[in-house]
Amino acid sequence: MNKIIVYEHPDFKGLRKEFASDVSDLSKVSFDNCISSLKVIGNPWVAYTDANFAGEPTAYEEGEYASVYYNDDISSLELVREDLNNPQITLYEDENYQGRRLVLNTETNLHYGTFNDTVSSHKVQKGAWVLYQHSDRGGYIQVARAGRDVPKYEWFDNRLTHVHPLKAGKATIKAEVEWDKKKERAKSVIIESITVVNNGSEYQIFTTDVNREYSGSVTESFKFSDSTQIGFGTKLEVPLFGFNIGQSFNASNTFTVEKGKSTTTTKTKSIRVSLPARIPPHTKLTVNVVRKEVIVMVPVKLPSTTGFLSEVEYGEYVCECGDSINTEFKEEKIQPRTG
Repeated sequence: MNKIIVYEHPDFKGLRKEFASDVSDLSKVSFDNCISSLKVIGNPWVAYTDANFAGEPTAYEEGEYASVYYNDDISSLELVREDLNNPQITLYEDENYQGRRLVLNTETNLHYGTFNDTVSSHKVQKGAWVLYQHSDRGGYIQVARAGRDVPKYEWFDNRLTHVHPLKAGKATIKAEVEWDKKKERAKSVIIESITVVNNGSEYQIFTTDVNREYSGSVTESFKFSDSTQIGFGTKLEVPLFGFNIGQSFNASNTFTVEKGKSTTTTKTKSIRVSLPARIPPHTKLTVNVVRKEVIVMVPVKLPSTTGFLSEVEYGEYVCECGDSINTEFKEEKIQPRTG
């Protein structure tokens, strides 16, 4: 979602309006020359002091702005729709793309090179750029856009000092669990085996500890693909509503993942198991305490949207469940002792 929220007063106070597409004339929506603060979500916006995207421009990337440069002097708003990945601009020393040229891909302060205050035209190969009159993003500006080459700078001629490529907002990622492609593996593991032999002719106590406690666990994890383009710090929620493979407790309704941090969580719980109180005469009794371990692996589709660019990659949700613990009994009759 790309949108801008504009406010009547500084610090996001007063009347407000929200827009998701260009507004060529704010007077037509009764909000002309009254904007004092704003918030941008998604791709950048350009605010102009005149209607029809004319006058002095100011560019706003994703973020919150408690005050604006042209306070109470904004008459139109334009959403930047270019692909802002891998930006490139070519600056020319002379008009009509003549003379020396400089190709840039990142923010640059021309004051530290040989192109300061010498540029007279430009071509944008990709992205959208803000061209500043002074260092550190100061002074008057021009907004340079892909497909809108400028052969002659007019008043801005030989005044360019700082160049900044506009950046898209944070990617919006939605996790879609593909349950129909789920894979599951299960196995039973003996975690304790107790054997007692009763050679007598009377019932014998098997153990004074009729109930024993064991530890069960559910471990959830998420794996991004090796070629993931998802940036560090990105958070997403993996929906797991109705998913249940455990006996004592379920997996979470949602599993929160943050790229760059541990994507594994483990929950443990004590599970009580009942043991037999007595052994019949002339019997060998073996009690196996068995844990059922289940591993579920599910692919997760991760469609992401950055500005107007959409991509899809995949991850994998893994749940290792070992909270199902039971007992298995085996009785063997033995011959009475003689003598």
